[in-house]
Amino acid sequence: MHSGGAGAYPRTVSNPPGPTAATPSLTQRRKAATQLDIARAAAELFTEHGPDGTTAEAIAQRAGVALRTFYRYFRSKQDAVAPLLAGGADRWRESLAATAPGVPLPAALEGSVSASLTPLDAAGAEGLRWTRGLLRASAEDPALRAVWYRVNQESEERLREVLAALAGPEADPLEVRLAAAAATDAIRIALESWAESDAPVEGPGSPATLALRCLRELMGGVALWNGGRTGRPAS
Repeated sequence: MHSGGAGAYPRTVSNPPGPTAATPSLTQRRKAATQLDIARAAAELFTEHGPDGTTAEAIAQRAGVALRTFYRYFRSKQDAVAPLLAGGADRWRESLAATAPGVPLPAALEGSVSASLTPLDAAGAEGLRWTRGLLRASAEDPALRAVWYRVNQESEERLREVLAALAGPEADPLEVRLAAAAATDAIRIALESWAESDAPVEGPGSPATLALRCLRELMGGVALWNGGRTGRPAS
């Protein structure tokens, strides 16, 4: 994904909103905090007991909210983890959008991907481990897997706007779309591969290391990555 990632992505890095971002109201902040509390409770229970062994009632109890509050925010127990999976992707896009003028797109993408998947503290490392647990649980739960793919699709769509702004008005829209898909899938595949292993959160085999490898390989044929040169024969 974003722990998780670019990919569904873990909450590992905190970036301030861009200068044009609207400041959330107190009500919006409280709502977001409650949703995140529920998401964390769901992630803990899914990791401990699996989706089949977890109920919405148990999630609500762990989060300290009423069951009706749970259903006010989420349609199902699997849907409850979406804010946790999406949080890292949101900050990754904010970091990328704040790229200084003149920084080449490959450097901007690599820097933001590496930062978003490298834990800065114990909380960041724990977020990655939650993501690993959720991805492992999703292998046996189609509904949870659908949430993971939905979060990635939504992130890809929002990433297009960021990449279009960085690439400039002359960029080919198809190349922007390809770049957004490749970057999103690089993080998703990296997190999924890492979750299947016992590799650490940092160093060889870590999400950041795998994501950079995936990013370079998937973006290799995208013109935006190569300064407009793809190496394809002229048609």
